[in-house]
Amino acid sequence: MMVLAIVGLFGGIIKGATANIERSRADIMILAPKSESLINSSNGLPVRIKPLIYLNPEVLEVGTLEGNGGQWVNTPGPGQKQVTTFVGINVVDTRPGAVTLPVDYPEAIRLALTEPGAVVVDKSALARLGVKVGDKASLNGRTVYLRGVLTNYPNINNIDVVMSRDTLRRLGMGDRGPRSGPLMVRLRDPLRADAVAAQLNAVAKGAYRAWTRVELAKANEGALLKEQIVGILLGFMVVLGGGIGIVITAMTLRGAVLANIKELASLRALGVSMGSLRMIVLELSFWVGVVGVGAAYALTGGIVGLAAAAGLPMTFRPEVVIAVSLMLMTIAALSGILSLGVLKKSQPADLLR
Repeated sequence: MMVLAIVGLFGGIIKGATANIERSRADIMILAPKSESLINSSNGLPVRIKPLIYLNPEVLEVGTLEGNGGQWVNTPGPGQKQVTTFVGINVVDTRPGAVTLPVDYPEAIRLALTEPGAVVVDKSALARLGVKVGDKASLNGRTVYLRGVLTNYPNINNIDVVMSRDTLRRLGMGDRGPRSGPLMVRLRDPLRADAVAAQLNAVAKGAYRAWTRVELAKANEGALLKEQIVGILLGFMVVLGGGIGIVITAMTLRGAVLANIKELASLRALGVSMGSLRMIVLELSFWVGVVGVGAAYALTGGIVGLAAAAGLPMTFRPEVVIAVSLMLMTIAALSGILSLGVLKKSQPADLLR
């Protein structure tokens, strides 16, 4: 449960940070040629790259993923505190069906963002920004208005503010000169994403790199795990969880064997070999592992529910869940092996005491 919760939390952080991309209509992302992910990388591209992507006949739409940052200052009401903080800025196109517009944005949010100066934020950021829907605030000295609230776009670390491309220009932050942000590409046939990405990379001549959305998601997760503190913490929790699991399970099995030591001694008196008794204990450890896996799933499900209520996302990849389950079964097997020494106390002579 401990390991699953930690892994799910890190997965949720990654999903939250890249939700506007993973839920977009883009099938392919175009990044700078040396970029290994969207995390802590310089992904700017020359503006001349965008028309080149349209040369591929399978490309339907190309949009620019723009972003920025600025100082946010709320307009506190009576009894409220003034909040001054740095926020990130995510830009979407408000045209219906735009490639940069996430598919789960409600129509009311899309329409709200068409208003000049309008912004929206996730509900998890409201208290940290000191605003509610309808309030105005200052962003880099320019007035903006909170016109809507998103859900499932949590701000775990940095706070993100979403606005339209027009509002970004009005704030004086839309001109990047000869550079643009990463490109989001929508295809006529999304099932052809792998093939089209390979075609684009073949003609790129080192000017850019095309990623499918699945490839980029894995790269983003790998980049986060390479962060020193994240890798150390995750590794520590895995080792700690494994160590605690082995000790607790071994003690449980040892207690179970000791509680039935007379029955085991009776079996030995009837001629059952020590090897057969060892197999009984190992089988018991297997079933302890099976029950443990089920309990871990149930408890983790409860944690996911509590986290969702608090606006904290948790996501689990099937291969990670399988790996943790195998680790738990290994712990149970090792615990069973450590418990075999108790069988030495199952002497038939003990029945005469």
